[in-house]
Amino acid sequence: MAREARGRRLVKRSVQVSGHGTSVALEGEFWDEVDRLAAREGLSLAALIGRIDRERDGPNLSSALRLHVLRALRAERRTDGDGAPPSEEG
Repeated sequence: MAREARGRRLVKRSVQVSGHGTSVALEGEFWDEVDRLAAREGLSLAALIGRIDRERDGPNLSSALRLHVLRALRAERRTDGDGAPPSEEG
């Protein structure tokens, strides 16, 4: 399936969060990023989602996951690739 089509469709996954099974629907591209972030942090997908679930303010887990991805991508963009903040030179 083309990446563009996959990104627009909601993909539902079942995960265990705090000992309870739940289904989460996200666009395919968001799932790609959630998977990447979990791997980068050395966590299982369920562990990362569980942490996000515990820390979220709103009632919607899907929205909390999207916001987590957005914040992570913004943080990565602010770095120069090695984890250091961008230099003030320029």
